[in-house]
Order: sequence, then C-alpha cells, then structure tokens
Amino acid sequence: MAVADTLARPAARRGAKADSAAPSTEALPLDRILMADCIATMKALPTASIDMIFADPPYNLQLGGELFRPDGSHVDAVTDDWDKFDTFAAYDAFTRAWLAQAHRILKPNGSIWVIGSYHNIFRVGTAVQDLGFWILNDIVWRKANPMPNFRGTRFTNAHETLIWASKGEKAKYTFNYRAMKTLNDELQMRSDWEFPICGGQERLKKDGHKVHPTQKPEALLYRILLACTKPGDVVLDPFFGTGTTGAVARRLGRRWIGIEREPAYVAAAEERIAAALPLDESAVATMQSPRQQPKVAFGVLVENAYLTPGSILTDAKRRWRVTVRADGSLASECGATGSIHKLGATLQGAPACNGWTFWHYEGADGLRPIDALRQTWLLATQP
Repeated sequence: MAVADTLARPAARRGAKADSAAPSTEALPLDRILMADCIATMKALPTASIDMIFADPPYNLQLGGELFRPDGSHVDAVTDDWDKFDTFAAYDAFTRAWLAQAHRILKPNGSIWVIGSYHNIFRVGTAVQDLGFWILNDIVWRKANPMPNFRGTRFTNAHETLIWASKGEKAKYTFNYRAMKTLNDELQMRSDWEFPICGGQERLKKDGHKVHPTQKPEALLYRILLACTKPGDVVLDPFFGTGTTGAVARRLGRRWIGIEREPAYVAAAEERIAAALPLDESAVATMQSPRQQPKVAFGVLVENAYLTPGSILTDAKRRWRVTVRADGSLASECGATGSIHKLGATLQGAPACNGWTFWHYEGADGLRPIDALRQTWLLATQP
C-alpha cells in the first residue's frame, strides 16, 4: 500500500495538536484515485479534513448459485470476491473499521451517505449509530426499472436504502434545502426518490459485459452532492468503483478523492472522469435558503442600473403597473407609493407581500420576477 504509506508521513509530522484544526486541502490527494485498501488509506488521511463521504460498500449479497432468466440467459449478478465475506461477524468488523475512520476524517460539520440493500443496510445502520453518527434521514431510492424476480419466489426487489448522517447530534451539517426545493419544482423534497438503474450510454461496458455490476446512476449522486455540499468542498468515496462520484463532483465544481483497489475499475474511472466536463461557475451556483442568502436592498439594483428609474414593473398577471423611482421605491398609477413589499401588499389588500417574487420586469423572454435580477447581482458580487 505505497499510496497509504506516502500519505501517512506528513500526517505523523503534524502531530496531535494539528488534529484539533481542519488541515489545509494541500495535505489531501485531491482529484485522485488511490488504488489501495480503503481502511489503510483512510487511516493515513488527516483528521477532520473531509466535507462529505459517499460510500457504496460491498452489500454481502450471499448469492447462492447462478441466476438465469426464463429464456435461459445468464443474469450478470454480483459474484465478485470483493462482495464475499465468510460470516456476518466478518462483515460487521469490516463495516465498523471503515466507518470509524470515516467518523475521524469527517469535518465536525461534515456528513456521510451510505447506500445498501436489505442484505446489509440494517447492519450498517447499527454500526453508524454505535460509532457516534447521528442519522438525519433514510432515503429510499425506488428504481423505475428494477430487475424482475425471475424465480417468482419473492417480491421484486425494487429499491435500495441510503442513510444520511451527520457527525453528531449537534453538528451544523450542510443541507441546501432551497436548492432541493427548486430542483423539485418548488415542492419540498421528500425522502423517496425515483431514478432508473444505470443503463444506456451511461452504463460502462467492455467486450459486451458490464465493467461494474453495481454502477450507480449519475443522477443519484448529482442530487446528493447538490444537497449536501458546496462548490470547492472535498468529497471522499472509499469504494470508488468506476468513478460515478468523481465524475459528478468534477461537473459540479467539488473536489474529490477516490479509493479503489480493483485495477480494472480504476482504469475505467480515470477515463470516465477525464471526459466529465465541469460546469461553468455561474451554472453551479444554486438557490440559497433565506437564512443563508445575503440581504440585498431593492435600491442596490437601482443604484447599479440593474433596473433604472422609470422602469415599469407589473405583477405576473399584469393587473397592476408601477414605476421604479430613483430611491428604489415604487409608484402606482393610482398614486400609491411604497417599497416593493409594502406597495405590493397595499394593492392586493393583503397583510404582507414578498415583492421579490410578486413584481416582474419585462425580459427578453417575457416577464421575469425581480428576484432573478437579485440572483444575478449576487452571482456577480459574492465570492
């Protein structure tokens, strides 16, 4: 494990005192795949250095014999040695060992996601809680196109479970609630997600066979990273496989570290990630929650000519027309004046009004809420 040994030396020089503070990202092997054992490699990483961990560990499927379709064709199931453990006790010991290192290397406000099936997720959940993590949600990934139960002896296994946990009960973990609501057509995101299993061009194949039997869809990782990380955050995947986490992290402007011991998977992941094109910085920016969003006065947009005095604003149904004045106040055709919020409430006869979403300006593609201008200003001015 030469990679792990190399990482261990600078960690030892820092000593115990440095463990109390988050280390610089310069101490991390960023945007690299470390071909080594995950537990040994995680032990060599600095304490409190990772923002988020996504883990897709072996499921310990305990498959008995070969599986065939009704037409006699063979089912390409998980029969690799990396998924085999002699006993439940051996699997539990392995799970606790890597989760203990995950807890150590996560930043105090970091979080972890672990995915599994009924074969292992309950055992993993026990270890997660025993090691001090605080479970925030269990997410059900409902597969839109699950593999049928060919033997007809059980219900079709059509979902997997993800555990999302913070480092402790009081941790101030990252959750981009507003971005998730926007992603879900302004509805609060629920804990049951529907995605198809990985297929089509996204499914990596070699000589007509799957490169990896349990390759996860990029859409699943996209949602997770968008929900729980910020641009520039460091994401670790200790069971990297063919690099779904790395490919999505690169697209979204996150830094990543992958650990994988199978050479064939590493080769496929390197090629895949190299082809993943990062999104433009402005495209990566997401809607912020009201608590996170910097306060912006409407007058700031007027001062900076995002809207000039004399501009006309209307509501979405064009019932009222108002004129923007030099001080950022609005004047209606009936003579009433006030702020974007007060005048909106007055005209509607309502106790309150969110002027940012009520008032619209005429854009090149039709009416747009003035909040769009605020978001544009924030993107241009915030670091």
